[in-house]
Amino acid sequence: MADLPAADSLEGQFLIAMPNMADGRFENSVIYVCSHSDQGAMGLVLNQVAKHLSLEDLLLQLDILNDETAILLPDEIKQMNVFKGGPVEVERGFVLHSDDYVIERSTLEISHGVCLTATLEILKAIADGRGPENAILALGYSGWAPGQLEREIQANGWLTCEADKAIIFDPEFDTKWQKALSSIGVDPAMLYGEAGHA
Repeated sequence: MADLPAADSLEGQFLIAMPNMADGRFENSVIYVCSHSDQGAMGLVLNQVAKHLSLEDLLLQLDILNDETAILLPDEIKQMNVFKGGPVEVERGFVLHSDDYVIERSTLEISHGVCLTATLEILKAIADGRGPENAILALGYSGWAPGQLEREIQANGWLTCEADKAIIFDPEFDTKWQKALSSIGVDPAMLYGEAGHA
């Protein structure tokens, strides 16, 4: 099968969950679509924090830090959230980041200066203060089989729009859903669960 025409691909766009989202795991979620073709789609949820896990905890678990080096970790890195990227392969980590940091043959530029890297090397760089200026670490991802995402959009499960880097990397994760809706002129209070049909 051929790839979707570029105009039909949602790669590099936001999926914004509608209030009638049937899957509670995606309630009020904003997803950045990392890939979308006729083979399916993959994206990362940008606004669900893994409350039980800090970046410092994760770096210790992965032996990137030890008890001595953890003390030296800057506060802004200690305070970085770890996000729940989605329900698929929750043990895998993904870093969505600005394009000022690239690992040859490991970093995928998705669009507009937004990159995806899924190696320990980028976590080591973040811990050492050599990482990208903007980054979001997510465990797991959201995936759709061929045609599944298109059906969910037709069923009024998602709104789509161009992704905004300011929203992607906004530290105020709990307002990303409202901000993503506002970016396309939608007032969350005015949303209804069912699409109108003329």
